[in-house]
Amino acid sequence: MPGQYATIDGMAGRFAPSPTSPLHLGNLRTALVAWLAARSSGREVLLRIEDLDQQRVSAAPAVANAQIADLQSLGLDFDGDVVWQSSRLQRYAAAVAGLPTYECFCTRREIAEAASAPHGDGYRPYPGTCAHLSDAERAERRETRPPALRVRAEGAVETVTDGLAGQVTGVVDDFVVVRNDGVPAYNLAVVVDDVAQGVDQVVRGDDLLSSSPRQAWLTRRLGGSVAQYLHVPLVVNADGRRLAKRDRSVTLADLAADGVSPDRVLTGLARSLGLAGATESVTPAQLVNRFDARALPREQWAVPSDATGWS
Repeated sequence: MPGQYATIDGMAGRFAPSPTSPLHLGNLRTALVAWLAARSSGREVLLRIEDLDQQRVSAAPAVANAQIADLQSLGLDFDGDVVWQSSRLQRYAAAVAGLPTYECFCTRREIAEAASAPHGDGYRPYPGTCAHLSDAERAERRETRPPALRVRAEGAVETVTDGLAGQVTGVVDDFVVVRNDGVPAYNLAVVVDDVAQGVDQVVRGDDLLSSSPRQAWLTRRLGGSVAQYLHVPLVVNADGRRLAKRDRSVTLADLAADGVSPDRVLTGLARSLGLAGATESVTPAQLVNRFDARALPREQWAVPSDATGWS
């Protein structure tokens, strides 16, 4: 239960799922690492629901509640109230108002054709096509396409230190802070929320590692302190591909149908992190004192192909 762990004021980690579908084993493993990293360092553990994209999260409350239930079934607890990004739109608007921005009318295809090679996560740095449009050019383009808003980063270079990857340096492009449908962009919202909530430890999948320099730069622009980062390797299926909905036995509901209990899943996840022996059963509380981020596996973990792998 919240309150059983001593915490240090002003220090917090967080887990922030998007309520688009049930949590799969990759999400749950990252949640466990985030929870352990925070608890073992005296931090609070916050839960935030990233539900800004209403087209993708039309069933957000039901899906989010199911996600919360899955986390609880593994024995993971959280401090304070659950925060929903959809209730924080005024905060995002206020942050954007204080940033140097410009309108961008480019399509993804146009950016792909003009930009340099994508990063490992598929992100293509923006080449600055709309950065210097005249007022007349912007007015003309508004007639055919609503603009997104990009922040002027002026080619800033930012270096972050990750608990597994070490130092990561990136050039900060003029990234989107408000999409052309008016929705605050992920890179804006996550930083605004982390600063507002006092999050100083960010644990997530390493597919988001390349976004960290952008977010660190924006954190500084908004007057915050850059968090400690820990990007964990992704979970893959038996074929070595990133987990997807089509993969079998990747959610707690899937595994329950195969007779695998949440306790067995927790123990299996702990073993995959080097935190449990081959024959023991563990609880989250037991894992707190065993956790050492420096000892986490550096390689991807392939989920067991059937229920026997969770024995």
